[in-house]
Amino acid sequence: MTDLTTEQRQAFALASRYPAHVDAARLYGEEFHRDAAGLFRALRARHGAVAPALLEGDLPVWLVLGYREMHYVLTRPELFDRRTPWNALDLIPPDWSLQWILATESVMRSGGEEHERRSTVLHDALAAVNQFELRARCERIADALIDEFAAVGHAELMSQFAQQMPVRVVAWMLGFPLAEGPAVVRDLLILMDYTAEAPAAYGRLLARMHDLIRQRREWPTFDVASRMVHHPLAAPDDQLVEDMQYVVSGGQQPTAYWIGNTLRLLLTDTRFAMTLAGGRRSVGQAMGEVLWEDPPLANLSAYWAARACQMGGYQVQAGDMLVLGIAAAHTDPHIRPDQTTGAGGNQAHLAFGHGTHRCPFPAQELAEVIAETAIEVLLDRLPDLSLAVPADKLRWEESVWFRGLTGLPVVFTPA
Repeated sequence: MTDLTTEQRQAFALASRYPAHVDAARLYGEEFHRDAAGLFRALRARHGAVAPALLEGDLPVWLVLGYREMHYVLTRPELFDRRTPWNALDLIPPDWSLQWILATESVMRSGGEEHERRSTVLHDALAAVNQFELRARCERIADALIDEFAAVGHAELMSQFAQQMPVRVVAWMLGFPLAEGPAVVRDLLILMDYTAEAPAAYGRLLARMHDLIRQRREWPTFDVASRMVHHPLAAPDDQLVEDMQYVVSGGQQPTAYWIGNTLRLLLTDTRFAMTLAGGRRSVGQAMGEVLWEDPPLANLSAYWAARACQMGGYQVQAGDMLVLGIAAAHTDPHIRPDQTTGAGGNQAHLAFGHGTHRCPFPAQELAEVIAETAIEVLLDRLPDLSLAVPADKLRWEESVWFRGLTGLPVVFTPA
């Protein structure tokens, strides 16, 4: 096989080792990004609750589309875990852009007693954040961001507001010195863009976290970093840095997209437009609906079958990777037979995951405070906010993992 091209070797491997994945749907590329929801519907009609699919590089995965099947995966750690070696590791190209999926140090990739210990540290450190103080800080940060464009009469709310809010709040919660705040914000935003500068930004961010841990070990204060460092179950410094990085990255992009997706709904849906001037009463309802209809984390990665099992009519082998389609599961006709009606106050969504590795409950509460406060302050300050382009001109990021806008241009009366 030495004379075969990379594509030919990949095709041979699929045919011999993963026959169900030959000509499977690709979770990347123009067709997927043009209409991911349509593709998921087609896959459900053809395959049912579980479908063979290909990640970038034509690497085989099982896409879980069914709500009940996803719930099953998330609540059976003895069958599906985040540490089993992937049986397709030998097929990964050296320059694969999704290498981060294979990282093993974060609390979210740990298991058993180690996961329980590390998640307890995170839970306790985040649960101790004073939500009244947090809301007040969010209001000040939101006001400062709005001050930068309020007098102009137009803004691009993703880059100037939604992306800026979470990272600034999280940097404050963790306890980064005020003077370092702008550098932390800048590096994290670079990291989220996945540009060529991302590795250097990641290195600087980790170095600052190591410095913060050393400082808080000697001079503890009332921030999240101090509580993590001095927790009786605290991990070694390297693991603390990994878990702190999880707090930063997990709190940034999903929350930013939650803000952006909710603003889009408020500005484009007539059910909310009528009450937009009043603002606050409709914000919580819109935020809840977004978690069902446009969840910021659209698909969840890095679950592997610990042993062979049956799923959705397919034989899943030990070491097979599963991609959990959160957005697809939320439209599962078995749980939502009438897709024309909203989810109302239903809290059974999977937007924060479920089971052992779900997003820590305090983190969910803090993200909600950040997003809700940001939106409320924006509507209070700029009550006649409206889109600067037709709604159908808004574009979504080309990502299999996230559901978020590339931009949200608006106009308003200068204030």
